[in-house]
Amino acid sequence: MYAVIFRAEIKELDSQYSAMAERMRNLAIDEYGCTEFTACTEGNYEIAISYWPSQEHIKAWHSNPEHQEAQKLGKEKWYKSYQVQVTKVLR
Repeated sequence: MYAVIFRAEIKELDSQYSAMAERMRNLAIDEYGCTEFTACTEGNYEIAISYWPSQEHIKAWHSNPEHQEAQKLGKEKWYKSYQVQVTKVLR
């Protein structure tokens, strides 16, 4: 099992962001094998952790056109900066 940790400094979140975040969460779980997706925001920071059965699942998710559009909007509108880490879960 693998975990993807997404950490970001928020620039500005809007209603489009909320709709996109919900769509991305549902798409990851329903179509790409994500087993759990948890996110929280505190102040100007957001962290999201998602769990995946393999790196191949993560790569397929990363290549999804809707996800790529969400990433583009994140860079342009919603986040000042962000970092993504992929880790193997040992226990």
